[in-house]
Amino acid sequence: MDFLDFGLDERLMKGIEAAGYVSCTPVQQQVIEASKKNEDNEKGPDLYVQSQTGTGKTAAYLVAAIAQMLKEKNAGKKCLILAPTRELAVQIEEEAKVLACETGLKAFSVYGGVGYEKQIANLKKGVDILIGTPGRIIDLLEGKNLELKDTGICVIDEADRMFDMGFYPDLRQILKELPEAEKRQTMLFSATLNSYVKNLAWEYTREPVEITIEAENITVSEIEQELLHVSSDEKMKLLLGILKHENPESVIIFSNTKRSCEVVAKRLQLNDIKAEFLIGDLPQPKRLQILKALKAGEVKCLVATDVAARGIDVDDLAMVINYDLPVEAENYVHRIGRTARAGKSGKAYTFCSEQDVYNLPAIERYIEMQIPATVAYPEQMEEDKSAGIYIKTENWHGDEKYDNRGGYKKGKNGDYHNKSNAKSYKKDYSEKKGKKNYKSSEKKGDSKKYKMPYIDPAKLEGLSSEERMKLYKELYAKGSLNNEKTNVQKPEGGKKNNNKTNKNYDKKNGKKKINKDYVKSGNKNNSSKKSKKNYKKYENVQKQPVVEQKKTLWQKVKAFFGR
Repeated sequence: MDFLDFGLDERLMKGIEAAGYVSCTPVQQQVIEASKKNEDNEKGPDLYVQSQTGTGKTAAYLVAAIAQMLKEKNAGKKCLILAPTRELAVQIEEEAKVLACETGLKAFSVYGGVGYEKQIANLKKGVDILIGTPGRIIDLLEGKNLELKDTGICVIDEADRMFDMGFYPDLRQILKELPEAEKRQTMLFSATLNSYVKNLAWEYTREPVEITIEAENITVSEIEQELLHVSSDEKMKLLLGILKHENPESVIIFSNTKRSCEVVAKRLQLNDIKAEFLIGDLPQPKRLQILKALKAGEVKCLVATDVAARGIDVDDLAMVINYDLPVEAENYVHRIGRTARAGKSGKAYTFCSEQDVYNLPAIERYIEMQIPATVAYPEQMEEDKSAGIYIKTENWHGDEKYDNRGGYKKGKNGDYHNKSNAKSYKKDYSEKKGKKNYKSSEKKGDSKKYKMPYIDPAKLEGLSSEERMKLYKELYAKGSLNNEKTNVQKPEGGKKNNNKTNKNYDKKNGKKKINKDYVKSGNKNNSSKKSKKNYKKYENVQKQPVVEQKKTLWQKVKAFFGR
């Protein structure tokens, strides 16, 4: 169906043509149709829209919102669009400006990481479509630089994240500043909308219309998925092998933590692969610079977290690599959907190690299919030039929730990659006669590498999800037990330190017996003459009887009258 068939305002149609839109995607068609049903009412219907990434959700709610705002009865009504990330807010603003270019409506975005002055100045000039992140919206409200009383439409993009990632308290605070739910149109958009999110949103909506666009053709048919079983120590080798053998034009590598993103990107750079990392804690100018380079093709390889990747809109993304299995099953859909936008095909590799294999069953249940799996073989891997090199990272916060190792960190900076190859030494040296003696803290067991158990690919294909999980537990549990055995430290000298078997142990008093012969004779090598004299003085003091001191005459008189 084409946009012309909806009878939209001519000014809006000029913006749609400027954006290059002709035919509607399924989500755009259903959202516009739902919005036009209640044209006689003061507000449009509330919507819960679930649609896969890259299907045109942004254009769907922008066209619907602008169409409502151009009606005479809605003159002066504003639109507020909330987004979880700065990148997504900027992209929504760019698209809104194109669609509203002939309508006279002004669109502007506000977000953290930049100064307030420019944003406040633009707000004072008047903004009709305001896009922002929750934190900056609240700052502007508290500073009395923003009013939301005239808001007639509220759109919450990436609603699953907004109601689940710590944004919920901020979201409630913002929604309280808006007109009542009966007087505004509220629309929720996301690739995944579960019952938990809908229950939270129920308080702020009235009789919402649910629109669900099936994503089977995107997650299954359009994307070539492959799951590779690999040990955590060989992940980097496998990543290098895939990048060098297939040489994709553009690739996004997903990692669960901020530290891991920085480490993976820096290791790729050490292996002569130009890569950048994108995380939420980076300064806004740096983030925009990286995104601009990625879209221009200057950077082909980007390592990112799930949150930071929300809003990245890159046409013809050739490949997605899940360096870590996502902790939340819904994120798998968001990740691989980056490489098959608007019905295009793509490829997605997923690394599955002993650390994150337990996340796999939930993902396969969610997508209702078994991901084609195989075991990574040596021919797929390339030598890692960064092996054994410690990568220093910033002290990023908030990684524990999405860390498959339960928040495990190695040292302050958390470089846990290639830990079997990296040797740690403790400098235990004493300067004797100008010489330094170094003692290595490396144990014998540390040099033994954990070997990835072999799994027959043909056997995996014929197993159900439960049977595969049982097989993983058996194989990986054996590997972890072997590692524990090698790391057991024996007492020094291989002897037990048991006081009860010691001849010089006094069972009654629970103390060591003092060897009197040794004390009298002294140790010729260590004791000095002063120590002998001190011991003799102490011994004489013990043998001398206690003698009462004689009282003076004054003391006797004082004692007598004191009675």
